Parts: sequence; C-alpha cells; structure tokens
Amino acid sequence: MTALYGSPPENPAPSTSEDPAPARLRLVSPHDAEHVDGDEFRRALAVHAAGVVVVTARPEGVPVGLTATSFSSVSLAPPLVSFYVAQSSTTWPWLRRAEHFAVNVLASDQADLAARFANRSVDRFAHPTRWTPGPEDVPLLEDVSAHLVCRPHHTVEVGDHILVVGLVTSTNVGTPGRPLLYHQGRFGRFLPY
Repeated sequence: MTALYGSPPENPAPSTSEDPAPARLRLVSPHDAEHVDGDEFRRALAVHAAGVVVVTARPEGVPVGLTATSFSSVSLAPPLVSFYVAQSSTTWPWLRRAEHFAVNVLASDQADLAARFANRSVDRFAHPTRWTPGPEDVPLLEDVSAHLVCRPHHTVEVGDHILVVGLVTSTNVGTPGRPLLYHQGRFGRFLPY
C-alpha cells in the first residue's frame, strides 16, 4: 500500500543502529534568543485569517464567555481541541473553575456577537445575546455554526497566555454556512466568488 500525503507506511522497517537520531526541537528561553518586538509580531500575524469562536461556561451558575481566534483541533483519538486565553483575562479565573465548557463556532453574520464577547465592559449574556443551557448546563449561543461541549483536559502557561485543551464530549452542527473570520484586526466573512 502506498503512503499518502507523506504519512509513514503501515509497517515501517525497524530502525537500525546506523539510523541517525531523530531531529529534536531545541527549546530556548525568550531571554536567550533574538526575537521580534510585539508591534512587528502583531503586524505579521494580522495577515493570517483565523476562525472565530466564543468559549462559554457556567461555573457556580454564573455564565461566562470570551471570544477566541486561536481555536484549533488537536487530536482525533481522543477528540481534543484547544484555544489560548491571555493570562490577563478577567474571564479566565471564572472559566478555569468550570467542569465543562462549550466552543461556539460563529457564522459569518455574527461579528457583533464576537465583538460583544471580546468587550470587557458589557454583560455579554444580556440582550441581544441569545443562548440556552445545553449539556452539563453549559451556555450554548443560538444560531452558531456548531457547538462543541468539552471537559477540561489540560492547561499550560505559554508566554503571556494559557493553552487550554478540551476533551470533546458532544457536538451539534447547525446549518452549514460561511464562517466568521478575523483578519487585519477586524471580523469579516468570505465574499461569494
């Protein structure tokens, strides 16, 4: 059988003592290496279009949520997803207490919802936000493209952010549509071809 897309063959030949050791990533402290400044880094990242989600939870009966553009799939078996949250986030101390959280994948017409959950000075769950309690009493935003309900699996501090990995326990996919994107510091959508 031929391997596709650079994947290894099903039964690889055993390694021999002459095989070179696999290359390893050398971890360095940011203090030990030259790196770009924050403004230059932001300008470079701004050209990358990212999908937009709102992460919601209800620790101790209090609904909390935040907008994230760092959402990603991690693993199929087990089903894991991840996102990053700033250590300075006022929502993180509440979110970290939750036994479950939901990832609400936003549709192209939900830029206002994304902006609302990125704003610290509003009640994010007040009108006009529409939501219902879902599995494990997790707030599920209405009219989104998909919900992924997760249990916290792992967290780790990475620079000035926290990587949150969740084990997906249930999903619900809504009506397929165009995704909401974040690009050049703005929320936007695909235009028809």
